[in-house]
Amino acid sequence: MFIGELSKRTELSIDTLRYYEKIGLISHVTRDQGGRRVYDENQLAWIGFVKVLKATGMPLKHMVEYAQMRQQGEQTTQGRLELLKTHISHIQSQLVQLQTSHNLVEAKIKTYERALEDGATIPISTCSAFTTSEKEKSNEQSS
Repeated sequence: MFIGELSKRTELSIDTLRYYEKIGLISHVTRDQGGRRVYDENQLAWIGFVKVLKATGMPLKHMVEYAQMRQQGEQTTQGRLELLKTHISHIQSQLVQLQTSHNLVEAKIKTYERALEDGATIPISTCSAFTTSEKEKSNEQSS
């Protein structure tokens, strides 16, 4: 497939794909007789994995490091494993943060729904979810 089709299938811009090739994130790109880039299904699958790494917050330099180790073959399996283990720890931290944020937003939604049902108003300065959280933090620090 050519770069235009790859762009559509990966939902990445042509410029992004060219940049990924330039920095070594995408490798072994062949060209046809007219000089056009030609990609295969393996590269499509690889880009799918790169998108997962990006979506989960892996820094570009670590993605490139992973890609370079991948190109070096089996002797880098341990290094790739360690890089992914470090990254999964980051993902787990993100999940905890997202769950906390989700709970706070959900609590705020319930506060608004109750206020609308009761015909009450909520002062702008009221944010009990954050106030409670801050009190708990200060209690933990003083303990």
